[in-house]
Amino acid sequence: MTLREIVHVSIGGPQVRVVFTNEFGTEPLTVGAAHVGISQGGSSINTATGSEAGLTFGGRPSVTIPAGALLVSDPATIAVPAQADLAISFFLPQQPIEQISQHGYADQTGYVADGNVVGAKSFESPKEIEQWPFLKGVDVKAGSHAGAIVAFGDSITDGAWATRDQNARWPDVLARRLQADKHTAELGVLNLGIGGNRILHDNTGPSALARFDRDVIAQAGVKYCIILEAINDVGHAYDPVRPYDVVSADDLITGYIQLIERAHMHGIKVYMATLTPYVGAKYQSPQGEEVRKTLNNWIRTNKVADGFIDFDKVTQDPAHPDTFLPAYDHGDHLHPGDAGYKAMGEAINLALFTK
Repeated sequence: MTLREIVHVSIGGPQVRVVFTNEFGTEPLTVGAAHVGISQGGSSINTATGSEAGLTFGGRPSVTIPAGALLVSDPATIAVPAQADLAISFFLPQQPIEQISQHGYADQTGYVADGNVVGAKSFESPKEIEQWPFLKGVDVKAGSHAGAIVAFGDSITDGAWATRDQNARWPDVLARRLQADKHTAELGVLNLGIGGNRILHDNTGPSALARFDRDVIAQAGVKYCIILEAINDVGHAYDPVRPYDVVSADDLITGYIQLIERAHMHGIKVYMATLTPYVGAKYQSPQGEEVRKTLNNWIRTNKVADGFIDFDKVTQDPAHPDTFLPAYDHGDHLHPGDAGYKAMGEAINLALFTK
């Protein structure tokens, strides 16, 4: 079968590399052929010269990725505009796949077709998917002054409940603002949010501490990291129905400090983001709300990070500061809707990224 997965990039450039992953696989994964092209919507791509290219791996058109490993393609020459949608197509021949390495909530429609059709202009009657199986990321070659900002967090960074195919997550809003400002136009945004993620315990994916080196430090050209995480640690630890993996505010602050210090060891500046309101969410409790307030107070006053972004203040209802402003609430009292994500992305001071 052939998968065609759509990825929105922030900055443009003359070449791309595609990163495929078998990091959670239990047996080798063979990619029989792969291709990159500029998306024209749906499963269609632009087949004009310079808008598509076959992908190779050490000069070969196919590759086998060992279990537990990732693999980076050779550079592909393709003119990528800023804010473009790329279609990454790859053929998986018949093989045993017991466990899939994937990003489970893409906020983006992907496509699956029978056979090897990686270079087809469009797929005929494809099956639609909402995940990014085996696709880890896309690196765009940019200028000598270019860099990356990693948005690191849980489902609120991942973009849960944002409108699909609209690039409405707060990191998307930030990326568009960076592109529109000549002082920050060479900065790309890498979204490393995972729905359900926690600082100290595994849940949907490894914990923040376990994945930080791989998902932040190992990324190309990272200059800044925004950390918005811990609401799931708090929610589950103080869930009034079924508390588990109980942690204290001090435990979580220690985790924050570890992430900040790891980043600083590699010259990456860190901006902590306050935790958005959660009263009304299924796992909220008075005890958990006190921990959230304690964490936000630390985020606003600590001297370890390089600064903070006050997402709590941006999204709260002034009349009820422990809850979302109704216009920004998706409806579960935990996640923003598109308007909330827009407000978050627009509230970030771009001067943070000129220091």
